Amino acid sequence: MKKRVLLVDDEPRVRASLRTVLEPTYEILEAADAAEGLKSFKHDAPDLVLLDVILPGTDGLAALQTMRTENRAVPVIMLTGTKSVKTAVDAMKLGAADYLSKPFDVEELQIVIERTLGKQELEQEVRQLRAQVVQRYAFHNLIGKSPAMQEIYAKIEQVADSRTTVLVTGESGTGKELVAKAIHYNSDRRDAPFVPVNCAAIPEQLLESELFGHMRGSFTDAKMDKRGLFEEAQKGTLFLDEIADLDLALQVKLLRVLQEREVSRIGSNQVISFDVRIIVATHKNLNEEVVAGRFREDLFYRLLGLPVELPPLKERGNDILLLAKHFLDAFCSSNKLHKKNFNSAAREKLLNYRYPGNVRELKAVVELPAVMTDNDAIDAEDISFTAARTPSDLLDQDLTLDEFNQKIIRHYLGRFDNNVVDVARRLGIGKSTIYRMMKEGKL
Repeated sequence: MKKRVLLVDDEPRVRASLRTVLEPTYEILEAADAAEGLKSFKHDAPDLVLLDVILPGTDGLAALQTMRTENRAVPVIMLTGTKSVKTAVDAMKLGAADYLSKPFDVEELQIVIERTLGKQELEQEVRQLRAQVVQRYAFHNLIGKSPAMQEIYAKIEQVADSRTTVLVTGESGTGKELVAKAIHYNSDRRDAPFVPVNCAAIPEQLLESELFGHMRGSFTDAKMDKRGLFEEAQKGTLFLDEIADLDLALQVKLLRVLQEREVSRIGSNQVISFDVRIIVATHKNLNEEVVAGRFREDLFYRLLGLPVELPPLKERGNDILLLAKHFLDAFCSSNKLHKKNFNSAAREKLLNYRYPGNVRELKAVVELPAVMTDNDAIDAEDISFTAARTPSDLLDQDLTLDEFNQKIIRHYLGRFDNNVVDVARRLGIGKSTIYRMMKEGKL
């Protein structure tokens, strides 16, 4: 379908010329003055407007203001017979996408329109994706009906729009980053970046550079200037995961940055102010870390803000079944599998397990029967908790679903000397599944 371009110009000759150039590519709408142009803008839903500055009655700049008020998503390119720099500046300040002087270079006009429409499509896609993310992390979409989780959701909803620092604690795999994202995407910072960093995953010598940035030549591998994560998160949220793993020297620098609300890149004396919401998380007990001398007391109190402690999955009762069904539906949908459910025996088995790996482990536990079970109902014998925890680092690897399953089965074939019957029994899957994967060359 052709994009609609609205031409607003009081000169019939100019409109005819523009129509001749653009009509092969675009659907053209025309208006001879601002009033007619605004009426068409409102009722005909153009994708782009070419708007003359000098018009009878209401001028183009006033019409531009009205258009930007009614629908900021539609780009407006201003046209004029004068080459006044002030007019161009005024138009851009009012939100014009671009500015062209008459007479037009046809090729330049086409390039500007194509570029502007391309940018509009990209911005629209970004808005749609952002809306999907915001919806995903909306409080009513967070999974968990247990009293403990409901209390947590109510607590973080109250502080979402504030600048209060939030300290999220809980065992590994309980969903600390999910809470951080929920706070961010339900706050007035939702349109700015959410920047996560795992303080335990980055070598100490690189973490300072990641957080604060550096200037070219400030150390051996500094090949170019680099913005730090505080700068990247401007107007948004910086999530510092595993904050307890920061070494003491870096804790001192972080404390100063948080107190002053400004940062300097390594190798630079320039001070950069920032407006960033801070959320931190750890699976360790920070009080114990302070007593042990591994975490600074002054930094602890600076970060304390609102403490949010996530309970382990084993204490969340029927949330286990809600989460398991959510993961099962997601796996089936993403892999184009028919919809499946857990039977009563499977649900009882899921409820009675302790989940040392918490929600992350439950997700892995559900993944295998989601793919391997041919029946609509997943039974207790289809669920294997051991498979979800071996090999030891399997959950942290960047694997596709097929690769995940292949690694598990290959692991057990090695343990059981390629005895398919024993492996099938141990994993709770059919022998035919393993034989089929062997025939397909996947094992």
